[in-house]
Amino acid sequence: MRAGRRTVEVHRPGKVLFPAGADGREYTKGDLVAYYRSVAPYMLPQLRGRPLMLERHPDGVDGPRFMQKNTPGHYPEWITRVRVGKEDGTVLHTVCDDTATLAFLADQACLTFHRWLSRTGRLDRPDLMIFDLDPSGDDFAAVREAARWLGDLLEEVRLPSALMTTGSRGLHVVVPLNGRHGFDEVRAFARDAAELLAARHPRELTTAARKKDRGERLYLDVQRNGYGQTAVAPFTVRARPGAPVAMPIGWDQLDDPGLGPRRWTVADALEQARTRPWSGAAGRGRALGPARRRLDALRDGVPRAA
Repeated sequence: MRAGRRTVEVHRPGKVLFPAGADGREYTKGDLVAYYRSVAPYMLPQLRGRPLMLERHPDGVDGPRFMQKNTPGHYPEWITRVRVGKEDGTVLHTVCDDTATLAFLADQACLTFHRWLSRTGRLDRPDLMIFDLDPSGDDFAAVREAARWLGDLLEEVRLPSALMTTGSRGLHVVVPLNGRHGFDEVRAFARDAAELLAARHPRELTTAARKKDRGERLYLDVQRNGYGQTAVAPFTVRARPGAPVAMPIGWDQLDDPGLGPRRWTVADALEQARTRPWSGAAGRGRALGPARRRLDALRDGVPRAA
């Protein structure tokens, strides 16, 4: 298969990775590779320069799962790598910078791409902040409501944000940053914003890390905003029946009655991608300093800073 400037060999393209579901449709490895090649123009800007954790399912979604951080030695030399230190050594993470790498990894039965929130060269400076809206069950109405409240709060502190279905149960609210703040500062901001929102809506929202303390409330998860943590990448396929896709959406789509966390699959995701739903939030990331002052003013119950 031609992928950008290279040719990638697809092994056993007819191998079924997603057995037929309620709609009677199955998806093969060839389908997966073709999907990732088609969505590459939209997905690659979200992946370039970021260390990845790769979720591989060599025998399909019904088989064992492998979470791969270290790049195997047999990967082609043209695939970008970045060596990252850890407590007892280093990890050689794969970085997906081009269509050929995307197709090659799909051929390795990588279904889901989990990306760092920072990029090579400045691994300690995230350029994304993520709020994961995680419902206690499958109550997507609660997710919609929480997303609206969070979007309003971010507008109050004047931080642009974007929405993404996770392809699983909830939504991610993504805030682009300028990459000048450390992970501790970003996570502290996300935590304080989440706690303020939970204080405003104590019956519906919680920041309790323990499931037993949440009850039926929706969990505002900010733990992904830490060094070495990852989040599912936009346009990535999830290892769930029907091959759902984590899909960027516009804020106006939150009111669509047909919206759900698994609304798009590899069969129709490209159509949504072509609408460029994040075009309004694709500008330069913001600094957290002014937003932090506005957030602190809201937490103290005083008028918002100008």
